[in-house]
Amino acid sequence: MKYTYYPGCTIGTTAVEFGLSTDAVCEALGVELVELEDWNCCGASSAHSLDHELALRLPARNVALAQKEGLDIVAPCPACYQHVLQADRTLREDLQWRHEMEALLGFTYTGQPRVRHLLEVLTEPEVLDAVRRRVTRPLKGLRVASYYGCVLVRPPEFTGWDDPEHPTRMDRLMAALGAEPVEWSYKVDCCGASLSLSRSEVVVTLSTRLAREAQEAGADVIACACGMCQINLDTRQKLEEKIPVLYFTELMGLAFGLPGAEKWWGKHMVNPRPVLQRVGLE
Repeated sequence: MKYTYYPGCTIGTTAVEFGLSTDAVCEALGVELVELEDWNCCGASSAHSLDHELALRLPARNVALAQKEGLDIVAPCPACYQHVLQADRTLREDLQWRHEMEALLGFTYTGQPRVRHLLEVLTEPEVLDAVRRRVTRPLKGLRVASYYGCVLVRPPEFTGWDDPEHPTRMDRLMAALGAEPVEWSYKVDCCGASLSLSRSEVVVTLSTRLAREAQEAGADVIACACGMCQINLDTRQKLEEKIPVLYFTELMGLAFGLPGAEKWWGKHMVNPRPVLQRVGLE
């Protein structure tokens, strides 16, 4: 399996452990990620609030670049995924704007490559089979709360995920790793997102509630698929006994027995080692 890889800006910065674990587990599974040459920022959380046209043109350029490769585009960041998906949909549906972008970028839109999130790719049935075969250290005894955040699966008619209120893809992945997914009602609630600097009290309230609810559901760790969600939950939860927050790819690396996985955990504020030691995984 081969994909055009759009890493986005955070993979090499605030979410570096997401990037490292993504590279490692995809290599272990034989999923080839070919980084998009000369990619640009998708506009993240600021462009769409300042300039609607810029917020579409930035990711549209990445669609144009990826089309040359003829491969589906994979993004690990939900914001990047959503922005590139929106640009692709606009190119598909707005003929006048498509012609403008084709003239501006010097390409002809074909609509062939699909825009996909990394979690979607790694939970396809054939990949899940490969995951089960690759597991060398089953995460037996580890209770995991799967957290998607509010951006990744919404709106359902746009993203096409299994269920916008109760998605199950990550749960199936955790089960394939040997972990025990816990049932909880906050899988897609907001963590406060980019308000961490401008309205930190909001992020503290929301992130603390999510962490507390995961604990009350019996979870040992929270698994997430978003760099913003991870950093908010990891740094903003105000609990006496904090719950570790790991990327789903980090848990995959642990179950695969990949060398160097412990270095990823060292980048988190809430140390997962005590929990992992308690269930015999460290």
